[in-house]
Amino acid sequence: MSKYQPDLDRAFFALADPTRRAIVGLLCEGPKTVSTLAEPFDIALPSLLKHVQLLEASGIVRSEKVGRVRTCAIDAEALRRTERWIQRHIDEWESRLDRMEAHIDRMKGKETP
Repeated sequence: MSKYQPDLDRAFFALADPTRRAIVGLLCEGPKTVSTLAEPFDIALPSLLKHVQLLEASGIVRSEKVGRVRTCAIDAEALRRTERWIQRHIDEWESRLDRMEAHIDRMKGKETP
């Protein structure tokens, strides 16, 4: 993991797994109990809990336990930080592609009589 952006590293590591991405997708619909999260998956509850714990460690998910029921929810700010990082890189590449397109257009203009 990078010593410069450890939160971002943890977020990308957590989102690298398809099961965890599916859990995040479910939680984007709203908070859910762990048992509700487990329903669509064909994995044991302890395995699902490991995924949830990793998502919590990444900061993307937070949970609260009331009695025997653990409810999970998305931490929207953690996703926004990741989105901002991605958007900065998209903006940079779009800018580079725009400059390249303008350069190609200039070259075509010079070649055409």
